[in-house]
Amino acid sequence: MNQKLISTVFLALLAACTPKYDLVVVGGGTGGTAAAIEAARGSAKVLVVEESPWLGGMLTSAGVSAIDGNYRLRGGLFGEFTDSLAARYSGYEALKSGWVSNILFNPAVGADIFSNMAREAGVEVRFGTTVTGISGHWALTLSDGSKVKARVLADGTELGEIALEAGAEELQDRVSLQDMTYAATVKWYDHDVPMDEPEDYNPDLYRSCTDTWPADMTLSYGALPDGHIMLNWPQGGNDIYLDYLDMPREDVYRKAKNRTLGYIYYLQTELGYRNLGIADDVFPSTDGLPFYPYYRESRRFAGRDTMTLDAAKRPYDFDLYTRAIAVGDYPVDHHHNQNPRREELSHLWYGKIPSFSVPMDVLVPVNVEDLLLTEKNISVSWEMNGATRLQPVVMGLGQAAGALAAIAVKSGRHTSEVSAREVQEVLLDHGCYLLPFLDLKPSEPGFRELQEKGVRGEVKGTGRSVGWANETWVNTPAE
Repeated sequence: MNQKLISTVFLALLAACTPKYDLVVVGGGTGGTAAAIEAARGSAKVLVVEESPWLGGMLTSAGVSAIDGNYRLRGGLFGEFTDSLAARYSGYEALKSGWVSNILFNPAVGADIFSNMAREAGVEVRFGTTVTGISGHWALTLSDGSKVKARVLADGTELGEIALEAGAEELQDRVSLQDMTYAATVKWYDHDVPMDEPEDYNPDLYRSCTDTWPADMTLSYGALPDGHIMLNWPQGGNDIYLDYLDMPREDVYRKAKNRTLGYIYYLQTELGYRNLGIADDVFPSTDGLPFYPYYRESRRFAGRDTMTLDAAKRPYDFDLYTRAIAVGDYPVDHHHNQNPRREELSHLWYGKIPSFSVPMDVLVPVNVEDLLLTEKNISVSWEMNGATRLQPVVMGLGQAAGALAAIAVKSGRHTSEVSAREVQEVLLDHGCYLLPFLDLKPSEPGFRELQEKGVRGEVKGTGRSVGWANETWVNTPAE
């Protein structure tokens, strides 16, 4: 047997031994985890490659365990997740432990729920693992030296790294990056827990933390139902402005961690909370902090649809609502307080919009086949990212991506060949909202019919901004 034939046979055997998956999700973030669970429930063979020890992304691994918005729009996997939280804490009222959210929880509890959901769906997860190489369509080399093959690839990373590597076209409309946060979960001890002064500590960075609210409210803001406290305080707290997309990761982590450690040190030394310290019973990390920071925005990529602020404000001037697959009711929430250009960007803080829908094709890049976007990497304008970045929206988008992948694989089509209507039907089967109509809940008779009529344009909703509770009704209730 000549050498060329031996090499050909060897490569064929190697390819035959490479594990093949219908869907590989790189990054077990909030959207990536939802995509994996939904696709596996749709009979797809699914692998999640996740660098941290947990699933759930910003809700768990990044420690932002306070859900923003969609409290009245609890459907699909988001509803399942929040119902599980309520069951763990003896009801939804118990989740209203802090004033920043109606749903707060210990990040470890959230991670356990996601783990159970993924396991029950049959999702395979490789923790502590990253992708080190991508070739072909889609051959992946993992950090443990193994190789896998994906029929569909999904980017569930925090910063859109996989879509970038895969060749997706990046949107170029960014004005400035939002402030990021290295969140922390702290607790009260029965003794003082003094910290060493952190690197580059400057107490002046934190003096404004009590300008708007008294000190006790800066802590009750993120009070968790089990007595722990989430520290994610934007004003004079642990928000930090960094150009993190172009910085080495180790520098980002060091600077962001030091800002948070400085905040805790300030609370101890300047405000007298000497028995408040990093919880030693939440994150299994060497310093007790989350596994990675909370990034409010990612690289974003051009999709077959792009969600904009105008489409949210005036949905019926566009046709995006006909392809709706996820909903949100949060304002346009941009964090730029730490940015040197904060006055220039201040008009973006808490911009009012009605509740909104996001169309399916924001998940589908224009120039790369069988690649799906499942996180803050979707095709959305920079301004509108301030509303679509919130956890319930990202989870809904991830669930839609999982449904799309499963349909494509099962029918032998590319992801670009699957219609929004097909995905909508699966999502309605699973109790998801397509449009943010508050008239009927998923459990109530007529919900599906109302949603279907809505995406066909046979009925239309009227949106309004009511404080933080943005809403849309087909039949607006009397005041």
